[in-house]
Amino acid sequence: MAEVVITSENWEEEVVNSDVPVLIDFWAEWCMPCRLVAPIIEELAKEYEGKIKVGKVNVDEEDELAMKFRIMSIPTIGLFKNGKMVGKLIGARPKADFVRFIEKYLNEDTSQKEESLEVEITYDNWEEEVVNSDVPV
Repeated sequence: MAEVVITSENWEEEVVNSDVPVLIDFWAEWCMPCRLVAPIIEELAKEYEGKIKVGKVNVDEEDELAMKFRIMSIPTIGLFKNGKMVGKLIGARPKADFVRFIEKYLNEDTSQKEESLEVEITYDNWEEEVVNSDVPV
């Protein structure tokens, strides 16, 4: 399955009402790291066909979506279930990182789980919560 161009107009249909999780590449034409990631995202779309939907959001054209999901750096790869972002990766990375990211969320039931985005950072949990975090802190 080819990547789907996601816009504000088709967001509800393509992401919120999707039967499968949606991996979205937030990118821009001028972004060189985005261009490096693009072929990897294309490969993932083919390899995970039927398990996930892969979409692309051009942040220059869809600034409302970028603001809604607080996209501050690109490329940002977000994984959505039931229209909610359940995880994201920022920056150009090797394919193995994206595979681990997808597999983590495919094998996890987030539909019933409401997870707080706030975590108290202490000296004891600094490394676990900040240094080793797979989401921006």
